[in-house]
Amino acid sequence: MHIGILIMTFSLPGCGSLKEKRQRIGGMHERFGRSLMVAVCESGEHDRHDASEWSFVVVANSKREVESQCSQIEDKIQRTVEGRVVNVSRELL
Repeated sequence: MHIGILIMTFSLPGCGSLKEKRQRIGGMHERFGRSLMVAVCESGEHDRHDASEWSFVVVANSKREVESQCSQIEDKIQRTVEGRVVNVSRELL
């Protein structure tokens, strides 16, 4: 069993309220939490309107599967989130 932790930090320029933040970042749970391999949560920047941090925990039978799933998550977020990714960190356990 292999575990990967992917943490992504976003800048949300011009975002003026928590409601707007949810609209721009919203749907992370629905998009990625449906997979039995992935757990997702907003892990930081809770009180800021113009930033957000999300953590994804990926569990799979092989290191290659974990890395592939993390890459897919990153790619999909880059295409769908209305914001700029300012930091990405990965850790394999």
